[in-house]
Amino acid sequence: MSKHGRYQTSHLIEDQYEPGSGKRVLKNLLGIKLKREMDEAETLALQKATDQVMEVYSRGHKFNAKDIRIIHELWLGEIYEWAGEYRNVNISKGDFTFAAAGRIPQLMEAFAREQLRKHTPCIFRTMKRIVRALSEVHVELVLIHPFREGNGRLARLISTLMAAQAGLPVLDFTDITGRRKKNYFAAVRSGLDRNYRPMEELFDRIIDRSLNG
Repeated sequence: MSKHGRYQTSHLIEDQYEPGSGKRVLKNLLGIKLKREMDEAETLALQKATDQVMEVYSRGHKFNAKDIRIIHELWLGEIYEWAGEYRNVNISKGDFTFAAAGRIPQLMEAFAREQLRKHTPCIFRTMKRIVRALSEVHVELVLIHPFREGNGRLARLISTLMAAQAGLPVLDFTDITGRRKKNYFAAVRSGLDRNYRPMEELFDRIIDRSLNG
């Protein structure tokens, strides 16, 4: 097994590193070797992609698996040649293993058929129902972890798009960053048992912060 940042992966094409990066930066189209520079490049690309997709996807759009791939490619397509393609490597974080790579196409179709079909467009009468939609879609997408890199940020972007459909402002995810990440990952793990309540509690706080600053 080889390591990249926080994740452990099997050694396939997506696990190649940029020469001269000290195995800290994945092989990329920009020739970036420093992790700090890559973090900045990915962040700037995400900001650009967010602005674009907010204009593309309407309030009444029902998302599907193809949309998820398109959004990932729109974000990282100028950085990684495999952007928008489902990963071919198995990934774990600590003692937690995400979905096996070989099952991703099937799992993503099931995700589209179940969660995306049920919860998008995210236009519901009550905040409780909106929170339920955001939580279930977010947890299931993160558990599948369909791409080699950027799954958490992609899931947050999808949540932001769904929140916009619900008439909410751009979401402030401060409550799942930094020291609070431990609670966030615990909420994701709870989804293995279809228990979305911990993530719902997090989204309650996220929405409250987003509305009230």
